[in-house]
Amino acid sequence: MVDTGTRATILALDDPRWAAFVNERTESTPFHHPAWAKLLAATYGYRAFAVVAVDGDDRILAGAPFLEVRGLSGRRRWVSLPFTDECPPLANDPGETRELTAALAFAQEHMRAPGIEVRGPIQGFGWRTGADAVIHELALDADVDRVRSGFSRSQVIRNIARAEREGVIVRRASGPRDLDAFYALHTRTRRRQGVPVQPRRFFDLIHSQLIEPGMAFVLLADGGGREAVAGALFLAGEGTTIYKFGASDPDSWPLRPNHLIFWTAIQEACARGDVRFDFGRTDIGNHGLRAFKSGWGAEERPLAYSTLSRGAAPETDGLVSRMLSVAIRKGPTWVCRGTGEALYRFAASR
Repeated sequence: MVDTGTRATILALDDPRWAAFVNERTESTPFHHPAWAKLLAATYGYRAFAVVAVDGDDRILAGAPFLEVRGLSGRRRWVSLPFTDECPPLANDPGETRELTAALAFAQEHMRAPGIEVRGPIQGFGWRTGADAVIHELALDADVDRVRSGFSRSQVIRNIARAEREGVIVRRASGPRDLDAFYALHTRTRRRQGVPVQPRRFFDLIHSQLIEPGMAFVLLADGGGREAVAGALFLAGEGTTIYKFGASDPDSWPLRPNHLIFWTAIQEACARGDVRFDFGRTDIGNHGLRAFKSGWGAEERPLAYSTLSRGAAPETDGLVSRMLSVAIRKGPTWVCRGTGEALYRFAASR
């Protein structure tokens, strides 16, 4: 370890010391909250825990939540966190992040930890950091008009006005019927994209463990004489609103419902006193989506992930993914849902 008496400790996610540490950190996001990692663990059957560095007085200096995941080959990895855009380590002081780096290296050497991945930048011997995606963050203000003044007039403000002119109505989802509508829309969107959809139980758990306690919400847009032509799931807490999933019917795109959904979410975030609106991860090569998010005045920055490998390199599945993508796009809806039920949990190891 390090020369200050610091040691590595593994805590259960429901340990009050971990929850208190997360709540005290101003840089925390909803992804750091124990509820998010526990939800992922319950959905996919992972082991969930936090790795922390503590001093001689048992005070937490730095830490991060982890899930132990397995690939199709059975190879284990600790990931902080899978299915999560960004989850950098938390520390009392930026300099104390190195204490966690030492703790993780110690865990790998002496506690039988497998390969480790952190969804954030880590500096230290043996760590590899790379960025093949970006993230967009919009600074919020209590004066929502000041936030709006940073929107692109041609790309955003005009489309918000068009949605309002077309009579699009955005509302909060409430009850099982609305959740069914969002999941159906989400499944059709994932099928169109050629990727598996998350198991339905994932969204049921989101409803019971995040939405009902007020840590997440779904916005639905009605328009063109139809209900739920577009929708989005957001996480909220720790002064941050995070866009996590979006879905829409292509026939509704001329109505611009997605613009009105984002504008509604931003207004609500400002009213809550949030300071950040996170538009989520975007692959570097997706220039259209990057332009869409930048049009809201959001700042783009590289999204760095770090790995501390042990043994073989992580599995790759490029050919399998491409073949699966074709099967999902061309097949019936049950192919999208079936592959999600059978295979989605293994995507966490990549």
